[in-house]
Amino acid sequence: MAARTPTTDYPMTIFHKPNCSTSRNVLGLIRESGVEPEIVLYLETPPSKKKLRELAKAMGLGARDLLRTKEAPYEELKLADPKWSDDQLFDFIAANPILLQRPIVISPRGTLMCRPWERVREILPTA
Repeated sequence: MAARTPTTDYPMTIFHKPNCSTSRNVLGLIRESGVEPEIVLYLETPPSKKKLRELAKAMGLGARDLLRTKEAPYEELKLADPKWSDDQLFDFIAANPILLQRPIVISPRGTLMCRPWERVREILPTA
């Protein structure tokens, strides 16, 4: 199963990788706040190029900011080369979702790349 339907009136979505400790920590904080988020297992259900653009724009980031530089495809595709445009980089991420930096969380208070994981507190519901 790739996603879970949210169970609260504070809609949140996490682009999640279950075996990533940062992603697990973020999910734990979301749940501790009383929210059950929609969980997108992005390796199983990769975001489209359009969705990647929307996420980057919402976070005020470029495509390069969404890249995981320690993954094999980053080296294999020579993505450190500045010749690649944002458009091309979004294509690479869409085709190789392992390249997507994580976790990304969407909430009514904003969209964030939650690194370090404590950043998620900025967009949790207020008490």
